[in-house]
Amino acid sequence: MLYTLPDYYKEFQCIADKCPDTCCAGWQIVIDEQSLERYKKIRGKFFFRVLSSVNWNKSVFRQDKEKRCAFLNEQNLCDLYRACGEKSLCRTCRQYPRHTEEFEGVREITLSISCPEVAWILMNRKTPVTFLSYEKEGEEEDDEDFDPFFFSILEDARKAMIELLQNRNLSIRTRILLVLGMAHDMQGRINRQEMFDCFTVIEKYCGERALQFVKKYLADAEHESRDMVMTRDMFDKLYELELLCEDWDMLLQEAEVMLYGKGERSYRERFVEFESWAKEHTDIEIHLEQLLVYFLF
Repeated sequence: MLYTLPDYYKEFQCIADKCPDTCCAGWQIVIDEQSLERYKKIRGKFFFRVLSSVNWNKSVFRQDKEKRCAFLNEQNLCDLYRACGEKSLCRTCRQYPRHTEEFEGVREITLSISCPEVAWILMNRKTPVTFLSYEKEGEEEDDEDFDPFFFSILEDARKAMIELLQNRNLSIRTRILLVLGMAHDMQGRINRQEMFDCFTVIEKYCGERALQFVKKYLADAEHESRDMVMTRDMFDKLYELELLCEDWDMLLQEAEVMLYGKGERSYRERFVEFESWAKEHTDIEIHLEQLLVYFLF
């Protein structure tokens, strides 16, 4: 089994009650079957706490009115962990913010930036992220629908996109447009089942011709209007995300009014403001690079 993970993976350590947020509230925590069986075998007074804190029919931890896990105390510490030790944690609590994507013979592990500590590690990193791979014995699952050729195409494309995003000789806007262009053209080939042409697309966007095309596009005064239409369409997708924080919709609405409330005029005003701010905060390009590489991986 081939394992791949970002080079900052081992830097993460849960900061528990020092965290500005908690991963034990706002969402339903599902309990795996093995953990449920362990909880049934807990003895002593704490068993009655377990009995009342687990929804045994739905295999989840109960929550209070504020959607906090029944085991989460006022100090934002887990009473189950404190009473029964680390091994008492269910699979979800034990793994988060670690996330694994599994393919045939491949496991890719990431750290979710929904965790504030992970976000802090990533946003304070100045050097480009690299990805480490190693072989380790592990049980492989057969997937009849797995397409090794298509998988190799996606791997090559992702590798090329990450290299483009981490090319700091180019502006972040140039890098983003090159990656978006490659993704757009590859999707067209995939939709038409022209799989072999995908390699040509990858090569094209890593070349000088594509770079000059993007630079010419950015030099065109009309590109800001076209970008506004595209970003408005992308902004609407944010409303479709899973709602975890009650104030999320309100924040989106405030941002939408600020950016698009007066049409192109308000968007252009905010754009000029941001450009001025970005000149004084040069780390913004590094922050954007780290985020883009994270989501792409």
